Amino acid sequence: MNRRELLVGATAPLFIPRSVFGANDRPTFGIIGTGNRGGWLHTAFMKLGAHCAAVCDTYEPFMEKARSISPAGCKTYADYHELIDRKELDFVVVATPDHQHRPMLFAALAAGKDVYLEKPFSMNIAQSAEMVSAVRKTDRIVQVGMQRRSMPFIYAAKKLIDDGALGKVWHARAAWNWNFLEWLDTKPLEGKLDWDRFLGEAPKRPLDPKRFRWWRGFYDYSGGNMTDQGTHLMDVVQWMTGNTSPQSAICSGAVSRAVLAEAPDVFTAVFNYPSMMATWTLCYTSAYDYDWSVTFQGEKATMVLNRKGYRIFKEPVPSAAPWTAGGADTVIAEMADHDSAELHQQNFLDCIKSRQQPNCTVEIAASAVAGPHMANIAYREGRRVTA
Repeated sequence: MNRRELLVGATAPLFIPRSVFGANDRPTFGIIGTGNRGGWLHTAFMKLGAHCAAVCDTYEPFMEKARSISPAGCKTYADYHELIDRKELDFVVVATPDHQHRPMLFAALAAGKDVYLEKPFSMNIAQSAEMVSAVRKTDRIVQVGMQRRSMPFIYAAKKLIDDGALGKVWHARAAWNWNFLEWLDTKPLEGKLDWDRFLGEAPKRPLDPKRFRWWRGFYDYSGGNMTDQGTHLMDVVQWMTGNTSPQSAICSGAVSRAVLAEAPDVFTAVFNYPSMMATWTLCYTSAYDYDWSVTFQGEKATMVLNRKGYRIFKEPVPSAAPWTAGGADTVIAEMADHDSAELHQQNFLDCIKSRQQPNCTVEIAASAVAGPHMANIAYREGRRVTA
């Protein structure tokens, strides 16, 4: 392909954002978990035209903030079962710590609700299988919050890879770099927390503020940074290269600066697939090469995907200059990410009306998190894990 052919393929319109619900045809929802990500989803769905009738959180300050920006008459709940039982709710948003995903999904399905479920999908591979099976025994629409599945520039990148722009891809590198100070202080919480409801099915223990402030640092409530960010990036790796979950995983890492946590804040995992390998590296102690990126190294060209869009770099001809380095002057195609902020939530709203499957099905989500689950076992047990 020449530069023009690449750019034409890259810029073809893939999504037309639209509102499918009129003033008298608005879906009604309740949201469980209204902290950082849940707070954003709460406002996003209202912005897209959905009506929030109920909010639920174990931490009173989060819940009160959510209620204050909701329409008049929005009810608050400490018990998520009471929210789910509201007959007028068309769908439920679950944006809680990971260990609550399975019981809340099951409760919502039993009540006949569609569900927008935050990632990562599950706490382990066995849970993934149970959750997929439970969803497929119903006719409910379940979208998992892996928003890259609704980003136009990633669909464009996928088409270019499928059309052979990179040639054979032997190696993919996923990375996430933040200079991130986890909220692991142990001072008392400001405001009321229902600790027993926060724990749910997790092991019982006395109230520990740091476990609430940074629950992603503890394996009782999450898969750590490995599954939190890894489910996003390993999905992109597998999707772009036509792979499902890996054949094997190894991992080395360390609890470097987050010394009060269990899960590592610096690590590298290595995954083997039938015809390629991939690495997944996270560093939460440095902002160099800031944020997320996935690099696909092909025989003809290399593609770098990140929060700004994608760029393709031409590969030097080995016979002419075997050690020549590529650089910015070798860019042969690029596309920026302009407007994907709420497209994933819009896709879900479209699907609960059309009853079509959403961009991120439960099967996709289960496959995406399988590799990170394997890498967590490899890290914690110090061994190579095979599928």
